[in-house]
Amino acid sequence: MRALYALQVIDSRIDNIRIIRGELPLEVEDLEDEITGLETRLQKVEDEMAEIEKQISDKKNAIKDSEALIEKYEEQQKNVRNNREFDSLNKEIEYQGLEIQLAEKRIKESQAAKANKQEVLDAAKEKLDDRQKDLELKKEELDEIVEETKREEEILVKSSEEAQKSIDDRLLKAYHRIRGASRNGLGVVPIDRDASAGSFITIPPQKQLDVAARKKIIVDEHSGRLLVDKELAEEETERIDKMLAKELKKAK
Repeated sequence: MRALYALQVIDSRIDNIRIIRGELPLEVEDLEDEITGLETRLQKVEDEMAEIEKQISDKKNAIKDSEALIEKYEEQQKNVRNNREFDSLNKEIEYQGLEIQLAEKRIKESQAAKANKQEVLDAAKEKLDDRQKDLELKKEELDEIVEETKREEEILVKSSEEAQKSIDDRLLKAYHRIRGASRNGLGVVPIDRDASAGSFITIPPQKQLDVAARKKIIVDEHSGRLLVDKELAEEETERIDKMLAKELKKAK
C-alpha cells in the first residue's frame, strides 16, 4: 500500500502539471479571440467614422455650392427686367438658404455622431491595449510554466514508471481502473477526519483500524477507492516532495 500511495502522489502531481498547462493555453486562446473581436470592432468603428467624415465633407461642399448659387442669383437680380423674374430668383435664393440651414443641421448631427463614435473607439482601443498586455503576460507565464514543469514532469513520469514495477499486477490494474473512473484521478486516498479524503461518509472505527494495521487491502465501499491511513499518506507525500526537490536541484 505504501508503494501504491506513492504512485498515487506521483500521478496526481503529473495530473496537476498537465491541468495547469492545459488551462493556460485555453486562456491564451480566449484572449487572442477577444483581441481579434476588438480589432474587428475597431475597424468597423473607424469605417463608420470615415463615412461620417465623408458625409460632413459632402454637406460642406453642398453649402459652398448653395452659397455660390445665392451669389449668382443675387447678381442676376440686378439685371432683371420685371418683378416676376426678381421674385423667381428670390425664391431660388430662399431655397438655397434653406438647403444651407439643412446642411448645417446635418453637419452638427454628424459631428455629434462622430464624437460618440470617438468615445467608443477610444474605449475599444484602451480595452484592446489592456488585452494585448494580458496576452503578452499570459504567453510569458505559459512559456515559463512549460519550461519549469517540463523537467518536473519528466522526473515524475520516470518515478511513476519505477513505482509501478514494485506493485502487484492485479493491484496495479485495480488502481488504474479506479483512478480512470474518478473525476479527479484518485484511486488511493487517506482517511481524514474519519472519512476517505474528499468524502463526508464516516468509515466505521473497525475498518479504520484495519486500514491503520496495513495488513490487507481495504476498499471504501462508498467511493470504491483504496484506503490508506493518514500517517502513511503524510510520510509518502513528504518523501516524494524531497525526492522531487532533490532531482530538480540536480537538473539546474
